[in-house]
Amino acid sequence: MVLQRKMLSRVYGEYKFAEQSLSLICIYNVHFIYLHMLIPFIHLGPIDFVLVWEESLAVLKDGASEKDKSCHATQDSHRKWREDFLSRLQAAGIDQEMVILQAKKKISYVLLSAPWSVLCYYAEEISLRVPLQMVTTPNYNWSERMLEKTKIPNLMSQDLPSMPPNYYTCQFRSNKLERFLGSENKETFFKTTQRHQVLYEILARTPYGALKRGEVGIDRLLSENAFSAAYPLHEGRFQMPEGDAVDSQSLSMRQILHQYWARWASWKNYQPLDHIREYYGEKIALYFAWLGFYTGWLLPAAVVGTLVFLFGIWLMVTDVPAREICESKDGFVMCPLCKICSYWNLSSICTTFKAGLLFDNGGTVFFSIFMALWAVTFLEYWKRTSAVLAHRWDCSEFQETEERPRPEFTATAPMTLRNPVTGAEEPYFPKRSRFNRTLTGGMVIMIMVSVVLMFVVAIILYRVILSIVLYKSQNAFLIFSAGRIASLTGSVLNLLVILMLSRVYIYLAQVLTRWEMHRTQTKYEDMFILKVFIFQFVNFYSSPVYIAFFKGRFVGYPGNYYKLLGIRNEDCGAGGCLIELAQELLVIMVGKQVINNIQEFIMKLKSWWQKRKIHPKVRAEHGEVKEGGQTQDAAPWETDYELLLCEGLFDEYLEMVLQFGFITIFVAACPLAPLFALINNWVEVRLDAQKFVCQYRRPVAERAQDIGIWLDILQVITYVAVISNAFLIAFTSDFLPRLYYRYNNDGNLQGYVNFTLGTSPSNFNANNTQCRYRGYRDRNGHFRPEYFHLLACRLAFVIIFEHVVFFIGRLIDIMVPDIPEDVEIKIKREHYMAKEALAENQVRTPTQQLKTNDLTRDN
Repeated sequence: MVLQRKMLSRVYGEYKFAEQSLSLICIYNVHFIYLHMLIPFIHLGPIDFVLVWEESLAVLKDGASEKDKSCHATQDSHRKWREDFLSRLQAAGIDQEMVILQAKKKISYVLLSAPWSVLCYYAEEISLRVPLQMVTTPNYNWSERMLEKTKIPNLMSQDLPSMPPNYYTCQFRSNKLERFLGSENKETFFKTTQRHQVLYEILARTPYGALKRGEVGIDRLLSENAFSAAYPLHEGRFQMPEGDAVDSQSLSMRQILHQYWARWASWKNYQPLDHIREYYGEKIALYFAWLGFYTGWLLPAAVVGTLVFLFGIWLMVTDVPAREICESKDGFVMCPLCKICSYWNLSSICTTFKAGLLFDNGGTVFFSIFMALWAVTFLEYWKRTSAVLAHRWDCSEFQETEERPRPEFTATAPMTLRNPVTGAEEPYFPKRSRFNRTLTGGMVIMIMVSVVLMFVVAIILYRVILSIVLYKSQNAFLIFSAGRIASLTGSVLNLLVILMLSRVYIYLAQVLTRWEMHRTQTKYEDMFILKVFIFQFVNFYSSPVYIAFFKGRFVGYPGNYYKLLGIRNEDCGAGGCLIELAQELLVIMVGKQVINNIQEFIMKLKSWWQKRKIHPKVRAEHGEVKEGGQTQDAAPWETDYELLLCEGLFDEYLEMVLQFGFITIFVAACPLAPLFALINNWVEVRLDAQKFVCQYRRPVAERAQDIGIWLDILQVITYVAVISNAFLIAFTSDFLPRLYYRYNNDGNLQGYVNFTLGTSPSNFNANNTQCRYRGYRDRNGHFRPEYFHLLACRLAFVIIFEHVVFFIGRLIDIMVPDIPEDVEIKIKREHYMAKEALAENQVRTPTQQLKTNDLTRDN
């Protein structure tokens, strides 16, 4: 069947004709048609944006239900909105091309392209930066310089094709066009990402209905399902071209990113940050720069942590208290751990006690101090790196001074108010009302935090009850391992509760933040991130905090045990609390990563299903059917529509920041945590790269100066980590009791086990059988003098530890400036050049230009 009529319209007024003509086509034994494949297809310019919507092919019959009629009415309303929106885009000067694909549904694509005049107008309005002069100074990172000076081969370096040039830039001005580099070529003057930014700006501003109802912008249309998607196009396929000899300079930017970044074979190479920025914009590039920087800094932490762990293995063989416990046999009869439990010998925990030495030894004190200073230094050097990247990527002074209101804010604001700067009427929400809503949102957060703490208490009761049930069983193995089984299953249950509450609260935080009516997208994102992080901090860290600082602290002593809800307070296991804390951290960290990998697999299935839904069957010309695929000559807008929507960087940042908290706040309990984090992040970099290059639609490039509020959160975590590790070593670890005993016993640990054990009162049981328990108490249950001596030592250690670490951290902060000196010079140089370029009635002579080039080479 041959279609003789052209169905393509560049002007949206012809769209109704194309839509009516489509209904006259009779299709027999063909699943779908590509209208653009049947006719010549000519573009006036590059495709800057694609709008997509789907429509059902079902015809409304006379006996249709009310639900069907309501759905049909919604479709009519959406159709009217689209017509109005596209006609306004045409009036704004945007070129449009329409392509219609018919499968199970009718899928319509509108291809948008901005002509030169529109680009110039909006580029000046949104202050796009354009090149003045090329920077010839090569870009190095610290490891490249270090390896180059030491003459060590750099295995991480790789030769990248099509290296994006670096320029001195300034804000675009139409009347100064001839002073900018490349102004003679209008097709390439604006970068692809800048064209996307201009189109998105127009799409976000264009109304489609009543302004009073906030019917403005593509975001609102997407939320109303009037459009299915809106996205810029990828630069072709990511697969390498076929053939043995491929010219690397002919590769597209997407192919370069896949070949040199997203493949697993690139795990040991530097990330091509300039290519990422060129293709995805500064905001995404800064995330990957921070992730790579953080992963690189984890390497020394992982090495030191592994050495501390190996030191613990050596202690397992040579430790005197461990040998005393293992050789004590019946020497220490311990009191029952519960009301129905029996007496037990301390020698039975020989293996568990030795395992605890892997995490609780003198090396962990050094490692805690090391990690505290590591965190402070890491953040200071990241500030420097961020400043270098911000200058190199022309966003060191990025400020959205005229950021437009969010579309949702525009839609729901109760009144308008004249902007004192622009004089225009803008949606307005009273500050007092917003404060009241924010206060209410804070109360909801407190309620949710209380829910988390209730679940923590429930898990504590679960562990106690399960231990009692196992002790009542007749199985010798279950009786012996009751405490460990209860602790391990409690950790797994806690992880499941954490993930369940996270899902609920993220949705709740979105609702609350939207209800608070924040005017700009930046403020909205900051408040949303803050809410979610506060909750996730309590959600993820409440159970480890309980084990580290509260479990086993309020137990009492034989004959006078403290109770909660009629149940005896939970005590640490036979091996101590620190090994339980290490177990809890490993279960949460490793378990969360396993679940994240499962989610990655589900995402791949979702991507496959998206393709199959759009292209259920492809019938070739000779009649052969290919299942779940598409023809090889499918248009790029169709291929990109099959990809998944990129929902931002929030989840990626949150995962890494929570991990940062685990390896700093509780590092004294698990020296191997940085090693596990390093391995995970090596994998995470490639997984995230593959998602952006292969699975996600291309997001609109966004500018950013740094990683935003996440840096403030990291700094707060660093301060919390210093205090947490000080208390962990002082009150949870055996380091200070061993040090105190060694000091009072001529440097010998002989008899240390007996020193740490109290003896039960004589009236503990009817048989007057005496037993031992952990605690510095006498036979009457009163604290011995050593308890108060140790308490004074512990408090002194906390004060000295945190003062020393904070003092050294402050010195590092002073010694390491946030902005390197050479970057400051370049910033001043760029300001001077921008002033010269934009000066009125200024014509630069060849001599001045020659001097400028000489100065640039000197810098």
